[in-house]
Amino acid sequence: MDFEQIQLDVVDGVATLTLNRPDKLNAFTARMMHEVIAAFDHTDANDDVRAVIVTGAGRGFCAGADLSSGTDTFDYESHGEGDDERQALPDDELERIRDGGGRTTLRIFESTKPVIAAINGPAVGVGVTMTLPMDIRLASTTAKIGFVFARRGLVPEAASSWFLPRLVGISQALEWTYTGRVFPAQEALDGGLIRSLHEPEDLLPAANKLAREIADNTSAVSVSTTRALLWRMLGADQPMEAHKIDSRLIYQLGKGADVREGVSSFLEKREPNFPMKPSTDMPEVYPWWEDRPFT
Repeated sequence: MDFEQIQLDVVDGVATLTLNRPDKLNAFTARMMHEVIAAFDHTDANDDVRAVIVTGAGRGFCAGADLSSGTDTFDYESHGEGDDERQALPDDELERIRDGGGRTTLRIFESTKPVIAAINGPAVGVGVTMTLPMDIRLASTTAKIGFVFARRGLVPEAASSWFLPRLVGISQALEWTYTGRVFPAQEALDGGLIRSLHEPEDLLPAANKLAREIADNTSAVSVSTTRALLWRMLGADQPMEAHKIDSRLIYQLGKGADVREGVSSFLEKREPNFPMKPSTDMPEVYPWWEDRPFT
């Protein structure tokens, strides 16, 4: 696929999506939004992809929104006709007000493949909120994080008011968003946002090792279903809701070829070769939720 502001590489079942505006610290634009969404459409449709790593080119992960429009950066209606952001606005009046970061995070949330963030440098504003629907975040020791919205007169975007408290707790989420300060990766680790810190040269190898552990040992259908199950149950009001769904999933998957292969390979003490594919073999109950429109 041809992209201008990202790069997508697939090697041995692991896709690496690289935000690719290194001269701008990979600052986020409308074009980047569309390209990231298209990349996840591609990885979901490709059964050979078992996991997705997201990282940044150069010394930054993503420095937040591109501020080259100055004080009009977040006033899309004021942009010129030739402006990239202006051209990205839909005709529908309701759709025009939708936050681009939110479009991105909601698409990542819908991914059928596990997503690993390899935060290689500054991740500020949308540069960090875009990682919140990713499943596991690793960071370089040189990375810096900032939920800087209150220092720009904005509120946290990209649906981060839903994601962030669920990841780190309400008190930590409020401290980071109230102050808007940029803090070191160690604080992000201590606060539960980051899984592990790595020297810069070790970051991508560590992310790839984790992706390989998933790709080489697990059922793609099982992982895709598990991803949806755990994320969707964050909004359940009672464990019975999880019991209703996981009972049906166990019943349906229990009759499938992947379970037979998983048990056989264990008993025969060999590596599994799971035949089922997310594109064609998801359990009948999937999806068990209704899509929510932007209203």
